[in-house]
Amino acid sequence: MLNCIWAFMLIAGIIYGAWSGNMSAVSDAVLDSSVQAVELVISMAGIVAMWCGIMEIADNAGIVKLLSRWLRPVVLWLFPGLRGEEGEKAVEYITINFIMNMLGTGWSATGPGLMAMEELDKINRKNKPDRNTASDEMCTFLVLNISSLQLVPVNIIAFRRAYGAVAPASIVLPALIATGMSTMAAVLFCKAMCLMSKGHD
Repeated sequence: MLNCIWAFMLIAGIIYGAWSGNMSAVSDAVLDSSVQAVELVISMAGIVAMWCGIMEIADNAGIVKLLSRWLRPVVLWLFPGLRGEEGEKAVEYITINFIMNMLGTGWSATGPGLMAMEELDKINRKNKPDRNTASDEMCTFLVLNISSLQLVPVNIIAFRRAYGAVAPASIVLPALIATGMSTMAAVLFCKAMCLMSKGHD
């Protein structure tokens, strides 16, 4: 669907440019955008490499494990169905995913996020083999990933710097407030929906 939308926008822009006699402007915009895209990718690659290195150092130093230990009670409160040996792997992946997202390294959170969802799906199929729907834990994990509390929004800071912002890091406090409120709303919503789901069961 998204591919169709992009294709429609591209074709509509070209047709409108030809109809209004501005094909030269369309050509210039295409070339300029291509150059800007390459420049942005190069600048982002440096930021990604730096933060991946920092996360690797933090992991080797045991900081990630320490944060995981601190977050574990919160994760078990958010996902009560994962208590016990059966949910150990899922809890581990969820915790790592949350830490990566909070530090603003969303690209490194994708792997643990997919593995966490895979583990949640296994547990769901084992407990309810006749039910082809997502579990409360799967829905909660998805919603919390969308709301995504961010302590340091590295991606946004990098984009702002690439486009010449005077103070790229000034977004940190507003982003923390906004994502904090969205995460609180997400937690309340998920808890309410889980209670309703249990009531129907």
